[in-house]
Amino acid sequence: MLEYAEPVTKLIDELKRLPGIGHKSAQRLAFHIMRTPENELDRLLTAVRDVKQRIVLCSVCNNLTDVDPCRICASTSRDHSVICVVEEPHSMVAVEKTRSFKGVYHVLHGSLSPMRHIGPNELHLANLLPRLKPENNDGVEVSEVILATNPTTEGEATANYIGRLLKPLGLLVTRIAMGMPVGSDLEYVDEVTMDKALSNRHEI
Repeated sequence: MLEYAEPVTKLIDELKRLPGIGHKSAQRLAFHIMRTPENELDRLLTAVRDVKQRIVLCSVCNNLTDVDPCRICASTSRDHSVICVVEEPHSMVAVEKTRSFKGVYHVLHGSLSPMRHIGPNELHLANLLPRLKPENNDGVEVSEVILATNPTTEGEATANYIGRLLKPLGLLVTRIAMGMPVGSDLEYVDEVTMDKALSNRHEI
């Protein structure tokens, strides 16, 4: 069996640790990197380094950002009375693609999953409740919280948990309509389906 030189093997092993990358994909990427001119490789390395050094979590909504608060939270043209709760930053991008949602976001960075030992304390929920008070929301009273977690078992459990948490506060708490296949992630949903899901959300 052919064995690669140690540096190549190490690179393949590291690439295999990336999500969705198996051994064959890691090999292809490794050989592509080796064929890439030095100046192009420098651009890739700089981009990776910048992401690690410059990206932080927004102190308001937990979005990935290079300024704090993020541009959406800081925007005066957004409706700060409506908060859309999503699991991951890429889910937020899926909602933004519809161009119909003008509110703000709250990013959980995960969903409840007893199997993976992820409980409420592991989610970025702590800064959601303070946002519901006008004094912590630029004087704006929150009128609705939209739960846009993924239509999976974990996403449903997360939406139900947050719903139970918020309902006693007298807030309108809605869940996006399931105009998408159950078991899919929001990042793979097209704009039209996402727009319909948002439009047909319902109170829980």
